[in-house]
Amino acid sequence: MPENQQPPTSIPRPQQLAEKALSALERFSHIEAVSGIALLIAAITALIWANSLYAESYEHLLHTQISIGFGDFSIARSFHFLINDGLMTIFFLVVGAEIRQEIHNGALANFKMALLPMGAAFGGVVVPAAIYIAVNHGTDASDGWAVPTATDIAFAVGVLALLGKSIPGGVRVLLLALAIIDDIVAILIIAVFYTTSLDYSGIVIAIVGMLMVLLFQRMGIGKMPPYVLPGAIIWYGLYKTGVHPTLAGVILGLMSPVRSMPMRERPLEAIQKSFHELVERFSGNAAEPTSVSKPLKVIRQAEREMLTPVQRIQAALHPWVAFAIMPLFALANAGVNFGGANLENVLSQHVFAAIIAALVVGKPMGVILASFLLVKSGLCKLPSDVSWTGVILVGLLAGIGFTMSIFIATLGFNDEGLLAASKLSVLCASATAAALGLGWGVIRRSSLLGMK
Repeated sequence: MPENQQPPTSIPRPQQLAEKALSALERFSHIEAVSGIALLIAAITALIWANSLYAESYEHLLHTQISIGFGDFSIARSFHFLINDGLMTIFFLVVGAEIRQEIHNGALANFKMALLPMGAAFGGVVVPAAIYIAVNHGTDASDGWAVPTATDIAFAVGVLALLGKSIPGGVRVLLLALAIIDDIVAILIIAVFYTTSLDYSGIVIAIVGMLMVLLFQRMGIGKMPPYVLPGAIIWYGLYKTGVHPTLAGVILGLMSPVRSMPMRERPLEAIQKSFHELVERFSGNAAEPTSVSKPLKVIRQAEREMLTPVQRIQAALHPWVAFAIMPLFALANAGVNFGGANLENVLSQHVFAAIIAALVVGKPMGVILASFLLVKSGLCKLPSDVSWTGVILVGLLAGIGFTMSIFIATLGFNDEGLLAASKLSVLCASATAAALGLGWGVIRRSSLLGMK
């Protein structure tokens, strides 16, 4: 019998333990609440570190220069830049892919389905922005008006998951759709309001990158690594243009196909045919490597095309985003030194109070009011398993701004004191919104399943 056809033997004990550990880790990583907990741990670590005796080492880490060189060419950027402008591109890629998927066959697939979350998101953007502007209009802090407009998808959905599986699926879908639309609005705000000047040569470079993506897709290239090159070109083009380069991730996500690459056979049929071919070739005394490489290649390609590219992006990158990139972002941006926030300064006080009021009060008020007006006007209706108690829960959890709010704060404030105050207020407001949402969900658990 050939070596590659040896009968199965008992699996060594260390291998069994390793398989069990990896299986448990994989199941653990798919629990939505866990990613929110990882984010929270990173934020708390950053806060403690920035206010400890080792605060100087924290600042030193953020400003550490990391160099990449080849021959005479070299580029050096800070650790903070690589996270906020580099790694966050992958976060936005996943966001873009989620938006593309929802537009194709999800909560945003048609206008009637999307109207309620769109209206709720609109209310959840306008009311917080109005509250902030009312407090800080005409001051140097007015540029931060967009900070309280965004909802953190991972954190909000993670907190909702803590309430258990008894929460109706419609509530989760409504929260997810609202948060995704919030992200779309935040992306547009970043592109329109936080772009100072445009270098049009960068637009040409970005368009070249997009054309390369389309060419690769037409060529039937389904693997992700080749798209790193056009993605990098788009990133550099946006960076040179003056638009925040992380939006390259959104562009790539939105360009991701929602259908598998064309194959001569359906994936399942190709797998079945190639499997039988392998069995036949291994049924003899030996099988040449060259004789089995083709059916194995077909099986790998067919297995890959069982999921659409937009689904593969989410499946492959979501764990990295949830457990590496977002915690790193929180670690690099949530470390607010309480002394640096300088809440004795009147303007810092106004920023702090406005953001907390906007996220904790304005967000739920905007979401609930807009939903109420849409339903009562007859333009749309609540999903069958969503009560008004569920809408209030969604509104409360929408006040968790965190990742996107802090990200916008870094773009909106040049003054270090105002930036520190805004970050601190986002952390406080997000924690308060999470606590209020959890409390409401626990107290009103029974009515979440009741009549509207």
